[in-house]
Amino acid sequence: MADIHIEEFYKDAAVALVQLYNAFPRRVNLFVEDIAGADQPDEFGLHSKRHMACFGTLLWLAEEGFLRYVDTIRQDALDQAVLTQEAFIRLSAPAPDTLVQQFGEPENHATSPLPPSLKEDLSSHIHLVRTVLKSRHSLRIGHVVRATLFTDK
Repeated sequence: MADIHIEEFYKDAAVALVQLYNAFPRRVNLFVEDIAGADQPDEFGLHSKRHMACFGTLLWLAEEGFLRYVDTIRQDALDQAVLTQEAFIRLSAPAPDTLVQQFGEPENHATSPLPPSLKEDLSSHIHLVRTVLKSRHSLRIGHVVRATLFTDK
């Protein structure tokens, strides 16, 4: 069993990357609440550990070259965030066939094969990330995010 904070990291990273991919190439504000859920700061105005972990994930993605941003909005959001070229290319690229077979949507097209362009879209890393996010299965999310983020360049 994986550590819960690592599972949350993978989910937060996946949600953030999907949001940025969906907006690409526009710059958008990336709000922690939209990724990790609502937060109730304590009586001193400090955010929860969960909120701060998600904010840390966003900063880590930036430090590792997956996204750029202009500034932080307190500890609530990244202002004018956008995917880097490397992240966009990686998310758009076809995933390995073994990953697609294991985590992609089952093909129910035996009688009419998919056109090559659609087949390519359905085998991209971003499509797999979206698919496993819908499943809400933390082990699958972790596996696909690891394969997406930590593959050789």
